[in-house]
Amino acid sequence: LGWAPRPGQPPSTVALLASGPDGEMLWLDVTHCPRQAPRVQLRGRYLLPPCKQRWHTCAAFLPQGGLLVCGDRRGSLLLFPCSSSPGQAVESTSITNGGTDLVDKDSGSELEPSCLLHKEALPLEAPVSMLFGLHGKTGVTSVACHKGYIYSTGRDGVYRQLCLQGQQLEVLRKHRPCKGLQWIEELRFTPDGDLLVLGFHADNFVVWSSRTGENLHCVPCGGGHRSWSYWSSPSAEAFAFIKCGDVMLYNREAEPCEQQVLLASLHGREIACVRRLGAVEVLGRATLNVFVTGSEDTTACVLALSEHSRAAVPLARLSDHISSVRALALAGPTGPGDEGFGDKGLSALLFSAGGRAQIECYRLLCTGDPASESAVACQVIHVASHRLDEHWERKKNRHKLVKMDPETRYMSLSVVPGTSTEQLPTPWKFLAAACSDASVRVFGLLEAARKLVLVAESFHHQRCVLKVEAFLHVRAGGERHLLCSAATDGSIAFWDITSPIADAADALHRAEGEMQPLALGAPLLTIMAHSCGVNSLHVHETPEGRYLVASGSDDGSIHVCLLEVALGRGEGSAGTCLRVLERVARPCAHAAHVTGIRVLRPDLLLSASVDQRLTLWRRGPGGLDALSTTFFHVPDLAEVDCWEVGEAGGELHYYCVLCGQGLEMLR
Repeated sequence: LGWAPRPGQPPSTVALLASGPDGEMLWLDVTHCPRQAPRVQLRGRYLLPPCKQRWHTCAAFLPQGGLLVCGDRRGSLLLFPCSSSPGQAVESTSITNGGTDLVDKDSGSELEPSCLLHKEALPLEAPVSMLFGLHGKTGVTSVACHKGYIYSTGRDGVYRQLCLQGQQLEVLRKHRPCKGLQWIEELRFTPDGDLLVLGFHADNFVVWSSRTGENLHCVPCGGGHRSWSYWSSPSAEAFAFIKCGDVMLYNREAEPCEQQVLLASLHGREIACVRRLGAVEVLGRATLNVFVTGSEDTTACVLALSEHSRAAVPLARLSDHISSVRALALAGPTGPGDEGFGDKGLSALLFSAGGRAQIECYRLLCTGDPASESAVACQVIHVASHRLDEHWERKKNRHKLVKMDPETRYMSLSVVPGTSTEQLPTPWKFLAAACSDASVRVFGLLEAARKLVLVAESFHHQRCVLKVEAFLHVRAGGERHLLCSAATDGSIAFWDITSPIADAADALHRAEGEMQPLALGAPLLTIMAHSCGVNSLHVHETPEGRYLVASGSDDGSIHVCLLEVALGRGEGSAGTCLRVLERVARPCAHAAHVTGIRVLRPDLLLSASVDQRLTLWRRGPGGLDALSTTFFHVPDLAEVDCWEVGEAGGELHYYCVLCGQGLEMLR
């Protein structure tokens, strides 16, 4: 049995859902009348999917009307039609009233069997949408609706956000509140915009705040109670539960909070990577820059940064990673001049990767929201994920086997540009990854099918690969997808991945998204740019169609080379030739690792180092000359991202954001 309030109904009428034999679930409207027995109307009959434990655990009527979402003991989410037409109501009312004459006034509980005798008059409805086993075999604990979204919780340690597409349930993303909170019971939305997660952590009942990322209340109750209730107000809180047949009550008055947060943190540990998504214009406010950061605390954060207030406000936190987030990459329009940017805001694909060879892909939708504190609303849709050891996780008796390279990490990501064209049979996007196990890997993403597949790889470097950068060469002679990769020995390799991408797209189209990884082949060119590891890499196309490749190293040096691409008549990489036209090196450009470098213009470079210096360099015939140096405040610099903004009068200004033990934006 379970109660479910129905939108638009008076407080005296509540829906009662009852699961019976053979997976049949009944919807009954119970109306309380003063000094009279409750009146019961049978409104609907529904069929739950076959499983061993075939009953519902929670339900909610959607505000849109005509739909009922419920969770069952098998962990599935089900969507049923629930017609509330007058004809249906009259029919049910007449059935109920027809049996009331046979019942004594003092035995209101006997009204229910009277209407159930005629239940065959209503059709047995099947679910119009089903997500089987969404929360695992431990069951769904609650479903709720808030601001047009559906939220479900379960005993698998996560809660999920869903939406309706027509009459189909679609999972947008999942959230893992904190480690160890496996038994999530309920979600509560506060008036100030916080989301409270109620559940059991070990032998304690906890109330976890998604805004502050900490436990607000913790009650030592023994844990795992199926009958409980929690109530809170600004002045007190109460928690009641049943234990060994006894009703236990915990009551506590609110205590004054002596802790004052001077500056809220973005992450619990150092920030390892940052990317700028774009700018959102909000009516009546200054333009807001939207960034994505990844951290060693296993989360990625979408945040808005205002130049006016100089405050960073988190918009969404992504917690799908099981290890550190070391690399980020964006695909899709991110600027005012692009097709995906308009009055509705920003839209882009986000790839995040890091430890345990895990890649996650999301669709980010950012729009202006003047009513919110951040002035920006961010919707996150989880698209796909990939782990190299997924096949190993599905093996039986895997505890008896030796896992292959369990510490593989993705060090860098780069989206291959120009692969969603009409030349490919399906709109696959491709992603290149630098891996700690000495490999360069290429993945294919089909967003419509939510598939992320490993399509090609190479172990040419024979050592940890630190950086990858993909770029597109388009000329009258043809189009080439090129890739450069840098390793810990200071070498930079250049690849033509046009043929592997075309072959992979064809194989994926034929095999419906499944294939064995292809070989990338041998690189076109390899240069020794540094004496040790390459920590930063950037490729910039010049107006003449050549490419400037800038890199920074552990030894504090900077290297810049000018490449020319020649396309021959041969097929594949055999028809591509790379020539080095110019090489410039600046030893000891910094006093520590150069972890960020960008080519702003063919004659202007920017480099940043762990020595907390940001230096502008002029590239001329004689080499690199330092123009200016700025000291920044972020220790242990990990990465830099840059962009240009056109001001009034046509003047260009360059901005950069730096991350490490903190986040800083400079102009």
